[in-house]
Amino acid sequence: MREFLYEIQMTLHELRLQPLEAEQLEAVVALDRLCLGGLWTLQGYQRELESPNSELLCLTTQTGQGEAILGVGCFWAILEEAHITLLLVRPEFQGRGLGQALLLALLKNAVGRQLERATLEVRVSNEAALSLYRKFGFQVAGKRKGYYQESGEDALILWLGGLQREDFRKSLVGWQSGVEEKLRDRGWRAVRAY
Repeated sequence: MREFLYEIQMTLHELRLQPLEAEQLEAVVALDRLCLGGLWTLQGYQRELESPNSELLCLTTQTGQGEAILGVGCFWAILEEAHITLLLVRPEFQGRGLGQALLLALLKNAVGRQLERATLEVRVSNEAALSLYRKFGFQVAGKRKGYYQESGEDALILWLGGLQREDFRKSLVGWQSGVEEKLRDRGWRAVRAY
């Protein structure tokens, strides 16, 4: 396993950000198990893939063994809100800008769908995720006691409004430059495949 991961790191050049496709579902479910302990099933991802209200993106790269899925992000379009339901990156690739790239793409797609705000829940102990969301302007709007059933841990409700305002669109441009620079510094080039 370590040899395969090392090869991904050594041959990684182009990252593709694209809508999830049906043939990627099994790999995404395996990634979900690895990162989230199996939050969603194959049927759950299939429903998301088929729903016109769901935005489901994956971040992939080509390796000597074929396509590798490095991350997945999803939001539900509910009225004028993008409710971010998951954002996950393979553990060995966390902290390298991939989560930022996925979150940025989700927010840009929310703007494109004319949504006004974004929300999500995150574990109170997940400092890395909280740091990422704060970097993109999310604010704490509340807390859900005992939200995570397996641990009883609380969730913070995060909120980001004003997605259709001009100053937010300017922020997106700035974030895009920052994400691209971070990826470039690591020898990667992001390509949006749609």
